[in-house]
Amino acid sequence: MVQGVGFRPFIYTLAVRYGLCGWVRNTSAGVEIEVEGASEALDAFVRAIRAEAPPLSRIEAVTVQEIPANGHTRFEIQHSQAVEGAYQPISPDVATCDDCLAEVFDPANRRYRYAFTNCTNCGPRFTIIQDIPYDRPKTTMAAFTMCSQCQREYDDPLDRRFHAQPNACPECGPHLELLPSPALGTPVGWDDLPSDPIAAARALLRTGHIVAIKGLGGFHLACDATNARAVQTLRARKGRAAKPFAVMMPDLQAVRSVCQVSTEAAAALQGAECPIVLLPLRPGGPIAAEVAPGLRELGVMLPYTPLHHLLLERAPDFPIALVMTSGNYSEEPIATDNDDALQRLGPLADAFLLHNRAIHIRCDDSVVRADANGVMPLRRSRGYAPYPIPLPFDAPPLLATGAELKNTFCLARDQYAFMSQHIGDLSNYEALRSYEHSIAHLERLFRVQPEVVAHDMHPDYLATRYALRRSERRLAVQHHHAHLASCLAEHKIPPGQPAIGVIFDGTGLGPDGAIWGGEILVGDYGQYRRFAHLRYVPLLGGDAATLRPYRMALAHLWSAGLPWDDDLPPVQAAAAQERTILRQQLERRLNAPPTSSMGRLFDAVAALVGVLQEVTYEAQAAIWLEARADTDERGAYPFAIERGEKGVYRIDPAPLFAALVRDLRAGVPVPVLAARFHRGVAQVIREVCALARAETGLTTVALSGGVFQNSTLSRITRQGLEHDGFTVLTHRLVPPNDGGLALGQAAVAAYAIRYG
Repeated sequence: MVQGVGFRPFIYTLAVRYGLCGWVRNTSAGVEIEVEGASEALDAFVRAIRAEAPPLSRIEAVTVQEIPANGHTRFEIQHSQAVEGAYQPISPDVATCDDCLAEVFDPANRRYRYAFTNCTNCGPRFTIIQDIPYDRPKTTMAAFTMCSQCQREYDDPLDRRFHAQPNACPECGPHLELLPSPALGTPVGWDDLPSDPIAAARALLRTGHIVAIKGLGGFHLACDATNARAVQTLRARKGRAAKPFAVMMPDLQAVRSVCQVSTEAAAALQGAECPIVLLPLRPGGPIAAEVAPGLRELGVMLPYTPLHHLLLERAPDFPIALVMTSGNYSEEPIATDNDDALQRLGPLADAFLLHNRAIHIRCDDSVVRADANGVMPLRRSRGYAPYPIPLPFDAPPLLATGAELKNTFCLARDQYAFMSQHIGDLSNYEALRSYEHSIAHLERLFRVQPEVVAHDMHPDYLATRYALRRSERRLAVQHHHAHLASCLAEHKIPPGQPAIGVIFDGTGLGPDGAIWGGEILVGDYGQYRRFAHLRYVPLLGGDAATLRPYRMALAHLWSAGLPWDDDLPPVQAAAAQERTILRQQLERRLNAPPTSSMGRLFDAVAALVGVLQEVTYEAQAAIWLEARADTDERGAYPFAIERGEKGVYRIDPAPLFAALVRDLRAGVPVPVLAARFHRGVAQVIREVCALARAETGLTTVALSGGVFQNSTLSRITRQGLEHDGFTVLTHRLVPPNDGGLALGQAAVAAYAIRYG
């Protein structure tokens, strides 16, 4: 990654330092340099390229070829050159650097309080680029003609704004305006607001209003995170009953006052990617409980644009945190265009803080966890996408279309997999349009014309239907095999080195037509076999069971031979008539497809212990169950393991439910019940992996699937497996959930084409 990161001025400076002549230029394949001078200086120059490269650059290879001297008399930066069919990585959008931030708050600087201040080391990249090479005419900044001062900076190789494509100032760049909602009308006191749009927006936020704010990759909906009424109003308008909101806080000191912040989390918060980081909440803090109902953690990010820094500027009468949630209705794509936002978000926001720099490609905030082993992405988007992931073997040009939920897609060619930004759930037409637009854009940027399209086996996924329309040369990849391959690929495990894959999630179509989700596989990119799985139970009412965890509890009780006694919470949650119908469905196998889903097992346990009977967002029951787990408890509920047909082991949770019901009736506290369940799942993973090692000799275990977003389960499982002598692979580059699925699809397809 050598474009948009100050690489050419860096080379220029090195050449001047060593007294060398020649030139440097960008191409769509990388950076080319021709340089001549004394041999000792040339050697030092080449060494310095790697040793001193700009912080945002990433160098995969440097090739050096000796040529006859051409008699250059100076060193110069030449114009960019397009190379037919060539490509290179595009920098993600990068958080404001310290130098720019200092200028924004320096009254003597010409960019004082300018919301679009940036330089070569920071600012928008991916969201404004239209094509490569990355030059201003091929970005949405082409609409702004630089003033003479900005042009001088842009043309000076020794200036940190040399060829900073979004370079601008108050005289020549984008500007802000504040408008009232066209749907809700002018807020009370509008005429008394300050003329400065940022000051006016702050005044509205301070008084409990909701403001839609246009950022780098789309709109946020913002309100005072300490104002319960404002947060409740936002929930009601957005149609988001309980799913947690992320917040933005002005600085690390403010975050530490509200949350527990580890060294790793602090590094993630302050990194150039500036993601949302999930952090444990301190009890009794000022954040309204309505921000993250039922949870003990909070998603927090720091300001990553000058606009955010100005909005969050510390003041005694201004809130310590703002809710910053995606500017959309639930399940719709994030809004990016001003007119579209005013129309779509008008019923949600009291006012709109707009700017006139166009967003070419939408890009949501990234979400991560940080622990002693590094960062685990839960949503890989702004700050990370579309930087490529190196593959362990060459791939032909291909497209992997991803999953239905938490969709990302993947383009691959040569040794690179270009994962898209977070697209979201493909549940409506607008989401599908955004998906198709993003695919076309990345195919153009990375010069990929797919020879094959990989997709999930499920025929009704919109991503699968897109693949069927798109290409005659297709490859269907089983969902859980793709999860395994995804984890192997990001760790660059070579072909022919199989691993044990513990793949736990909510839903994935199995080759037998059942709904898989509690799988232990043995395999690699080319093939897999099902070594063990959670015993099938009926999914009562199909998809309706995912919204009503009490149905999964009743199904598991029935499968375990335990009665539906009236004292059990899930029995109480179902009316008598519904229970009669559900029992008939179970006995007759009507609208009750078999599932081995570990996600649904978490739902069942959450309902049985009384945590939650109905959910309003994906995995809510499991998230709430984890939030209540006692971290000091060491007990573990038992599973039975039995060998079934064709030597495949079945993991039977019947003993778990029998023990859980006994403890529940004995008055054991819910936090203890939740902890024993988590530890029981971790223990059975260890037991089955030990069986797999005994049969196969494999000692590497890959943990993947959305269930491993659960930090409690992941930590206990990893510790146990490592204690048992296993090498444990967990996700660090792509999410363990379906947001990382496309990487696995691409790896499986590439392997099949190259080695199949």
